[in-house]
Amino acid sequence: MRIFVAGATGSVGRRLVPRLVRAGHAVVGLTRTPAKAAFLRDLGAEPAVADALDERTLRAAVAAARPDIIVHELTDLTGASDLRKFDRTFANSNLLRTRGTDHLLAAARDAGVKRFIAQSYCGWPYARSGGNVKSETDPLDPNPPKELQRSLDAIRYLENAVTNATGIDGVVLRYGSFYGNDTGMFDAGFINEIRKRHVPLIGSGAGWWSFLHIDDAAEATVAAIERGRGVYNVVDDEPTPVREWLPTLADMLGAKPPIHIPAWLARFFAGEHLVGMMTEARAGSNAKAKNELEWRPQHPSWREGFAEIIRRKARLAA
Repeated sequence: MRIFVAGATGSVGRRLVPRLVRAGHAVVGLTRTPAKAAFLRDLGAEPAVADALDERTLRAAVAAARPDIIVHELTDLTGASDLRKFDRTFANSNLLRTRGTDHLLAAARDAGVKRFIAQSYCGWPYARSGGNVKSETDPLDPNPPKELQRSLDAIRYLENAVTNATGIDGVVLRYGSFYGNDTGMFDAGFINEIRKRHVPLIGSGAGWWSFLHIDDAAEATVAAIERGRGVYNVVDDEPTPVREWLPTLADMLGAKPPIHIPAWLARFFAGEHLVGMMTEARAGSNAKAKNELEWRPQHPSWREGFAEIIRRKARLAA
């Protein structure tokens, strides 16, 4: 099949493209940066250079590619480490989730594409009530903190647009919090903050998180190309509260345990939304993805996955 990957040089895309090529697919990779065209060729893809927010050039790129399937992995995570101004930090990503999705779907209809896979997120968007681990049928947060409202609205928009697209089999993959090389969880800045005890344990630390190795995200996306329809949580097998994973990560790094700060105090310097992520967030179950996509994470537990990355970084630094 011919597969058009939008966001082909991003964290997921650069791992997805070689897997699709090895599986025998002809891949066209979209990038808005001409300098990255050679990188895409090295991955085995035919590069297409266009801005996803420019409808005319994007539709021309898709038309030229003549794809059977479109995979939407568009994000803009530049400066995404500043979560205090969450909606501002993710403003460009939210444009890609809304306007970019509209442009890709319009191009898909023009090109006769019958299958469309899009990236979403599993975790804090779920309603902060009921059980700690949510399935795809559980509702998203009806009343999120103000700082998360625009991002959640954009996520809802993308998911509704893709799953309700006329004449197209729409698949939405709610990825867990990424970790792995070239991801925020293990970039030098975040690790340094952990070592300096600048990432506190807020309040009860009872917020539940789901993690996902970036390679497992790519494998699940390959599986979604072949089968499935609708929404899937794509996460590892071990959803975990913050009060467990954050101290464990610090210990793995040889750092002191995180400082504990009461929730009422954290609201002043971190904001209601970060307090909610640390104390009220819900994780996701991967049962549906395992059953319908026939996918299994190669890194079923973040514990082993984190430890593997830390060992590798230590070897490289030696």
